[in-house]
Amino acid sequence: MGEFQFSGAILGIDHGLKVIGLALSQTGYFARPYGLIQRSTNVQDLARIRQIIQKEKITAIVVGLPPVPPDFTGYSQADRVKNWAKKLYAEVTIPIYLWDEGLSSVDAEELLDDTGKARPERVDAHAAAVILQSCLDAVQEGHLEPPRFVPQ
Repeated sequence: MGEFQFSGAILGIDHGLKVIGLALSQTGYFARPYGLIQRSTNVQDLARIRQIIQKEKITAIVVGLPPVPPDFTGYSQADRVKNWAKKLYAEVTIPIYLWDEGLSSVDAEELLDDTGKARPERVDAHAAAVILQSCLDAVQEGHLEPPRFVPQ
């Protein structure tokens, strides 16, 4: 299979109920916060993401997937993200990867605290950067292609 590398710009997404956090990597090595989309309708949110894909020449998307507690039953946040990713999949022609987001918001808050600067009101774009950076680091360390999202 060879060593996997991302080529081109990658968009990282931290999907939330009120806000979608966005991060960008132009190189496949370093992720940076890009911005926020205040949630409205899926149609409007996805249209905004398509605009960003076009503007930044995005070649792949990494969406943070929340962990599911071991004994959890019912509709989880991970299920919500997968259902949203299905809608995104229908709207774009580039690959989408789901990546375990673990404690991305907590990690983002700690990183921001370490800078000594005032923390922004929303850390979602920074959380998206943590998610994307985690994926980029794993690819660099193992040259493994992250699992590609294909709706069931």
